[in-house]
Amino acid sequence: MKTYQNNLHSFNSLVLALEKLPTIGKKSAKKMAYTLAVENAPLGLQIAQAIHDCILEIRKCEVCGGLSNAEICDICLDSERRNGTLCIVSHPRDIFLIEDIGEFSGVYCVMQDYKEFDFSTLVSRIKNEGIEEVIFAFAPSLESDMLIMFIQEKLENLELRFSKIAQGVPQNISLDNVDNFSLARAFTSRVNA
Repeated sequence: MKTYQNNLHSFNSLVLALEKLPTIGKKSAKKMAYTLAVENAPLGLQIAQAIHDCILEIRKCEVCGGLSNAEICDICLDSERRNGTLCIVSHPRDIFLIEDIGEFSGVYCVMQDYKEFDFSTLVSRIKNEGIEEVIFAFAPSLESDMLIMFIQEKLENLELRFSKIAQGVPQNISLDNVDNFSLARAFTSRVNA
């Protein structure tokens, strides 16, 4: 029985690749592999092409660090979004989550690695775009609170209002694990940071 499965090298490679996705275990990976390679091969090819195209086309916005098809994303190019608010997030995927709730109409800054982050560029951006409020949309944790204090120190000479998302987001949970209602409530009920 094991020999039969072991000899299906390409199938096993697909299962192993799918298992590397978040929240996908071996059993789910096998079901997905079977569906994509056997039961619905056209869907499998469609997904493969979509992944290929996405990898070639998507890049990070040179202004905010979010995802874009061009050098600058649509949010950064939208003059109506320049309303004086800047939301700092940890990952480009957090922008999707916040955009889905529809509670924020400003611009973003992705800060994945604060040690490598160029704060002089952020300071220039804040001045050039007339930013008055910086909103921290980090998953609540002690580490996030320390990062907020660090960023505030870097921006302290700019006369900014600082706030952070509030209630509805539990401690030590990433934003992509929070439901839209809770995230929306956390955004509208943000508190001073």
